[in-house]
Parts: sequence; structure tokens; C-alpha cells
Amino acid sequence: MVLNVEASCASKNENRRLEGFYEEQPIVKEVSVGNMVNVAIWKFPDAANIVLHLETDIPGDVVVHWGVCRDDAKTWEIPAVPYPPETVVFRNKALRTLLQPTGNGSRAFFTLDEKLDGFLFVLKLDDNSWVNFQGNDFYIPLSSARSVKGQSNSESEETSGKAHADGIINEIRNLISGLNSEKSLQTKVKEAKESILNEIEKLAAEAYSIFRSSTPSYPEEDSDADDAEPTINISSGTGSGFEILCQVFNWESNKSGRWYMELKEKASEISSLGFTVIWLPTPTESVSPEGYMPKDLYNLNSRYGTIDELKDLVKSLHGVGLKVLGDVVLNHRCAHYQNQNGIWNIFGGRLNWDDRAVVGDDPHFQGRGNKSSGDNFHAAPNIDHSQDFVRKDLIEWLCWLREEIGYDGCRLDFVRGFWGGYVKDYLDASEPYFAVGEYWDSLSYTYGEMDHNQDAHRQRIVDWINATNGTAGAFDVTTKGILHSALERREYWRLSDQKGKPPGVVGWWPSCAVTFIENHDTGSTQGHWRFPGGKEMQGYAYILTHPGTPAVFYDHIVSHHRSEIGALISLRNRNKIHCRSIVEIVKAERDVYAATIDDRVAMKIGPGYYEPPSGPQIWSLALEGYDYKVWEASS
Repeated sequence: MVLNVEASCASKNENRRLEGFYEEQPIVKEVSVGNMVNVAIWKFPDAANIVLHLETDIPGDVVVHWGVCRDDAKTWEIPAVPYPPETVVFRNKALRTLLQPTGNGSRAFFTLDEKLDGFLFVLKLDDNSWVNFQGNDFYIPLSSARSVKGQSNSESEETSGKAHADGIINEIRNLISGLNSEKSLQTKVKEAKESILNEIEKLAAEAYSIFRSSTPSYPEEDSDADDAEPTINISSGTGSGFEILCQVFNWESNKSGRWYMELKEKASEISSLGFTVIWLPTPTESVSPEGYMPKDLYNLNSRYGTIDELKDLVKSLHGVGLKVLGDVVLNHRCAHYQNQNGIWNIFGGRLNWDDRAVVGDDPHFQGRGNKSSGDNFHAAPNIDHSQDFVRKDLIEWLCWLREEIGYDGCRLDFVRGFWGGYVKDYLDASEPYFAVGEYWDSLSYTYGEMDHNQDAHRQRIVDWINATNGTAGAFDVTTKGILHSALERREYWRLSDQKGKPPGVVGWWPSCAVTFIENHDTGSTQGHWRFPGGKEMQGYAYILTHPGTPAVFYDHIVSHHRSEIGALISLRNRNKIHCRSIVEIVKAERDVYAATIDDRVAMKIGPGYYEPPSGPQIWSLALEGYDYKVWEASS
């Protein structure tokens, strides 16, 4: 603190007045600050591991010195791997782990053997001070782990297992809740995000693997089949992890007038290709025939067919083992009536909203709502999701679609237009099996040439997923754009980022990345961003062998690509590649990209040479096409 002091100074010879000088005076105030150290532990059913989660709100860098003990003597020893990131051995007596920063402090996850007695630790702060428990080491008895207790009733076991799995996913979502961008700490936050996302994926993959093996459920009609494949829905919106999506319409599909009935006739054929989830066109009455300018949300008689035909189609798709996504437009809605100024912003039908439902910062529609929480779509009134009555009505509508029509989930149109937190509210209430948002914006270019580093682009998509708290995935637009340049310009080096990982969303958050090469907007008769001609199968060889959830476009399964796509899907399924599979990029050069996935599949795209090396695995060529090859490891 700086004090302004006015004083006089006298001497023997003369009196002088010294006015207005400044003098710094140290003022010290001692403030007591309380900090938190929290430890949670889980024991998974039928597994030999315990997961321990340690977090603290102590600011700055926090290092945990830790070990385990086997009895009441609490003698420190170093456990077996795996260890969290940023872990080193300290004097052969303990492990030292730098906790990963979050929005409110730092944390880490530890995987421990259930046979151990306890977890021991002390904390070292960035000012070289230590934190312990009243002079002793912190001791966490592993016997206190939360576990799912077995019951004689198998249905109760499955319900308990799913509830516990949902608890784990909620813990993961809490981990990501503080990852929003901060410009002043851009580099540090970016590194922290990457590290935390990697930790999330590792924990989620482990949780998925454990619960998939411990609480299997089978389709009723196949319950006694020897080779039936178990599935498990970890959490609402995420699916099983083994989804393969098919968009079963294009920009012209509405013109038939009976698209639902045409798809019903093809239901078994589509299922036989190996797809698990079907994305249907938007069903709502719309000003535009394609459906993306919705009017009366409860009127589902559209250019694709009637509401009864839609229900019949959904029932048929379910009958052949397919989940069904409805295409829903929540960002904007076309009005029924004009206001006193002649502006179309008054709605009719069952949701008869007035202009309070329209955002107030779009000059085209004179809404009386609050400022938009995203980018405005200027062709129609943008809905103000901050209004309680709007959210209530939309939640009721989404639940009605699930119950009345039978949708298992949704594809969300133009999610750039409103905050992802509202999406979380909608999905928490409607509990979809699978959900994916269309977050679409431009990649980075310099003088017309695509930049190699597209981290800013995929960060925006990841930020939106994070705002939904991980309840929805997003289309991996970053991967599509990079594939364009890599294949069209023969620059396959683009398919590895600076850390040797896939350069799209799939490289950061694979379980929430829905990869694709074409859809009704980019291809079909619109052709806004068409995939390089003649190279479509290279694109499918990439997305159908890599992690993420791949999506295939309808136009490609009714073309000459059908058999090749079917063969790739079959290969993916029999090798159990899923949304969190592990990729090792072994080559990313000018004319060739090659990778192995889960040590079971090897692939290459591009005209350049690659053959998987002989070694512990024996590779056999499974598929081959124009500028792509895929191998399988022999068992």
C-alpha cells in the first residue's frame, strides 16, 4: 500500500516545509485460508482394480508424494503400473505426481490393486511447503471404496451397475466442467485441457471395459445365441461406444413424398450392412421442404411422409435392431403470424409463443427476449433459450418425440446458435441413447492454404461438447476438412498433429467425435463442401478403422461404394474397434498415411508404400482398394 504523507522538517539553520512526498510503508495482514483435499475411491464389480480420485482447491502447482501399504504398519511401497501422467519415482521410496490443473484447483486419478490395504500420501506445494495430516501421512483405507454389491436378482444387478456407471460418468463430467477457454492463459489452459481430456478418456475407457464385461445385456430375440455380442449403455447420450451411424437421406429425399415408406422397405438391407444407428430427416412441418425451417413442432406431417408413416418406420427399424435418431432444430422456428409492425415473430400451434421467445439482438425479427447465447441464424427467428417457458416447452416436446414417435436420440441442428448448457438441460430431461450436435464453422487458412495446426478449430468444437457437460457428441468437422487437403493435395502429413495424434476432435476427445466425410449439406445436390471426387473410399478407410463414431452418408451406400463400405464396417465390428480405440500413427508423409489401431488392425491410405512390419503379430491383408489397404492381425 502507498501512503500519501504530508510532514515538516526542521534544521538548525533553517525551517523548510516539505509537502506531499510519498513513502512506502509495509502493511502486513495475516489472513486464514481454508483449503480442501478430497479423495473418492470406487471398486468396480468383478474387477481387480480400484480407482482413486484425489482433488484439491489449493492454488498453484501441487505435487502428491504417494505410495501404498499392505497392512496396518503403513509401510510405504511403490505399486505396480499404471501411474497417472507426470509421475516419477522419488528416491526409490515413493512416487511423485504433479496434479493436473482444473478450473478450481488440481486433481489426478490412480488405478490400484484391490489387494492393497491403503493409499498413503503427502502434498508438496509450489512454495516448497508440505501438507500432511497433523504431522502424519494421509492414509486412505482402500476397504472404504464404494462398490456395487451383488444381488441374487440379475435385473437388480444390472440396474445397480448402470446406476454406478452413471455415477462414474458424472464424476468425469465434473472433471471437464472447468475447461472453458481463457484468453489470458491460452497456452497454459490448452495444455491443461489436453492432459485432462486424455485422463478422462483413459478413465472412461477403463470404466466402459469393466462395465461392458460385468453387466452385459442381450437383445431379447438373441438371448440364447452363443455368439451374441453384449452391449452396455454407460450414460445417456453416449451410446455403447460401438455405434456406426448411417444418415439415410439426402437433400432431395423430400421430393418423393413417401420417403418413410421407401426406407421401411430398405430397413433389413441397411441393417445387414452392419449399421447400429440410423439418422432420419427432420420430421416437423417446415417452410422449407427439406425440414430445416420448422413451424409447428408438434405437426409431424412433412414432405417425407405422415406421422403414422414415421411411427411405422421407426418400429420397423427397431425390429431389425437399429436405433433411430430424429433430426431436431432447436435454434430457430418460423412464425405463424406478424406483429403490429408486420414482423413475423408470433407463433401458433401447440407452442403458441409470442415475441418474448425470440432473441432481442437479431434486428430482423424484433424479439423481446434476451441477447442470443450464440450465433444468429438470420433466415428465421432465433429462439431465446434463456426463457423458462421456452425450455420447459422444448423439454416436453423432446420427451414427446421419445415416447410418441420412439426416437432413441437426436441429431441437433445448428448448435452454434445457442449455449451448450441448454443442450445439457434438454438431454438430461429427455435421456437419449445417443446425441450429436452440428457445430460447424470454418477451419484456419493462410493466403488460401489450410494451416497445418487446426487446434483452434477443434478447440471450439470441444468447448461446445464441454458446455453440454459431455451429454452429446459433435460432428468432427475438423477431421473432414483436414482429410480434404490431405487427399486432394497429396499432403498426408496433415493427418498427424504436432504430438503425433489424429489432428481432429478424434485426437482429443474420441468418444465424443462423430467422424464423417459427407452429408446432405456438403454433398448431395447442395455440394457446399464436397469430398474430393474419387477419394471417398480413402476417407471411409480412415474413419471406419479409427476411433470416434463413424457416420456414413446415404448417397454412398446406394452407389458403387456400397460393397467396400460394407466390408470396412464388417472389419470394424469383428475387430471390436470402438470410439475409444487406441491409434498409433506409424507414417504421415507426403504421399502416405499409415496407422495401427488397438494392435488388431493396420491401415494405409495414399499412393505411397506401406506394409505392416513382421513381428509379434502376423498381418494378413483384409481389404484393398484404390489407394488404400487394411490388414488384420492373426489370432
